[in-house]
Amino acid sequence: MEKKLFEAESKRLLEMMINSIYSQKEIFLRELISNASDAIDKIYYKALTDDSLTFDRDSYYIKIAADKENRRLTLVDTGIGMTKDELETNLGVIAKSGSLAFKTENELKDGHEIIGQFGVGFYSAFMVADKVTVISKALGSDEAFKWESTGAEGYTIEPAEKESVGTEIILTIKENTEDEQYDEYLEEYRLRSIIKKYSDFIRYPIKMDVSKSRLKDGSEDEFEEYTEEEIINSMVPIWKKNRSELKDEDYENFYAEKHYGFDKPLAHIHTSVDGAIRYNAILFIPEKTPFDYYSKEYEKGLELYSNGVLIMSKCADLLPDYFSFVKGMVDSEDLSLNISREILQQDRQLKRIANNINKKINSELQSMLKNDREKYEKFYEAFGRQLKYGVYSDFGANKDALQDLLLFYSSKEKKLVSLNEYVSRMPEEQKYIYYASGESIERIDKLPQTELVADEGYEILYFTDEIDEFAIKMLMSYKEKEFRSVSSGDLGIEKKDSDEEKDVDKAEESKELFDYMKELLADKVKDVRASKRLRSHPVCLSADGEVTIEMEKILRAMPDNQNVQAEKVLEINMNHDVFQSLKSAFEQDREKLNLYTNLLYNQALLIEGLPIEDPVEFTNDMCKVMV
Repeated sequence: MEKKLFEAESKRLLEMMINSIYSQKEIFLRELISNASDAIDKIYYKALTDDSLTFDRDSYYIKIAADKENRRLTLVDTGIGMTKDELETNLGVIAKSGSLAFKTENELKDGHEIIGQFGVGFYSAFMVADKVTVISKALGSDEAFKWESTGAEGYTIEPAEKESVGTEIILTIKENTEDEQYDEYLEEYRLRSIIKKYSDFIRYPIKMDVSKSRLKDGSEDEFEEYTEEEIINSMVPIWKKNRSELKDEDYENFYAEKHYGFDKPLAHIHTSVDGAIRYNAILFIPEKTPFDYYSKEYEKGLELYSNGVLIMSKCADLLPDYFSFVKGMVDSEDLSLNISREILQQDRQLKRIANNINKKINSELQSMLKNDREKYEKFYEAFGRQLKYGVYSDFGANKDALQDLLLFYSSKEKKLVSLNEYVSRMPEEQKYIYYASGESIERIDKLPQTELVADEGYEILYFTDEIDEFAIKMLMSYKEKEFRSVSSGDLGIEKKDSDEEKDVDKAEESKELFDYMKELLADKVKDVRASKRLRSHPVCLSADGEVTIEMEKILRAMPDNQNVQAEKVLEINMNHDVFQSLKSAFEQDREKLNLYTNLLYNQALLIEGLPIEDPVEFTNDMCKVMV
């Protein structure tokens, strides 16, 4: 028996692959099972063109057995087998793929697809095994041969005894180390979990002898152990079944089995595409927010399969960030896989699938909003914030796709409304979509700045999420209607000419008073002016410029606070009794005016939920007024 050496390039590739290409050792079993499935497929394809062959699906299977005592893990398939030359060619030269050659020669067109195409997966066995033995008998041959290797140093091939056609792979599992527990690959429960995770949808049965217990005959409390052959994998994936055969319960069970979440999905999307790109997908919109969803620990992504074999548990490229809550899977035959099945090339196929999925999710949400409002509002409560982040992120690149999915609380409807619903009932003379920002609906209800807009009978949208104003600033307008904060300088509400003239006259008369107050608050406000928006309240703050007071509060609370501030304006209600006190103090007692000015400014800060700069001074000022 002559020992043969791997080619120099193959030896280096094997050493590199064992140590670095695969991120998890457990995938060795996925690779061997996929190769075994390919071997059975090859008989199936030959039977399509060779009348002397019959393909009875029940006769073909993959079997896995663990021998703890001898530290052996055996995988047997009833596939096409390999001749001596094929063992030499396929296993002696790393990255030489028999499956790829077979696929090229046979131009497969019947909907099946050979999984293994790169001739590397087999060698992942060396990540867990000291020695790998392959005994194979090829279809149509009377001889069997044994290929054996202990790793990069080389391999041997010699005649062997094997009755049936197919391949048997025997792994001698490594001894445990301080860092690795190789014993786990001999444990029934661990092997079962790996099969279910990666190879559950291989189309041939994967069998194992499973340990069970039963009561001994004639005994009520004594048990005996026995083994029973069991099929571990599901074989037919749900996504390849006819949708008309499936019920909501089937999708919910799949959601639970795949551990997508502990809740029940609000909706599912089952799609099959067969065109320029072929794929099947089942997507779920969860009911509840995962506990870590808004943290850096959360990983987005869909499970990615190639012909029923799990390639990636979380393929992030299939989902945009704003739909990162979606769970599910995609299975495609057309993906370009690199040297290992878990290294995915960034190709056009993947981008096409991602674009299609994005449109499907958006369409499903639009349909839910239109046809099942209660369900949509439940979804929006959990994930609406993420949609708003989507509008704001990437410089608003996705705002057009997401704007119709947004909901905000309405001052008139006392419930969530869409932008389309708001605009559709705007009075003809209303120029802007009005909004008010605050920590809660209750706080916004009490804001002085809402008085003028509310008195005109205009609807106000309430922004209570910290992202709301940032998203709307990016959106700018909806159906040619500009967004306008109730705290902005120009509300676009026209007054009667006579009223306008009176206000202008009053403001002119009080110009010196306002200039004095502005100078007193010089480092705190940009201006002090007569208010056009206040009705019953004496004072409020508004903002000039793009940064609103609510935005300032949010930016101030961030870890990298850069001291961004709104250009605040102190507005005084000239029709309030307090204004008369200000005028009197301006004329008679400037010290009292200083006191009133500071009190009004601090009062305005409190209304906005902003901190008072000097609480002690404020309380002292209050005492002075009381005395």
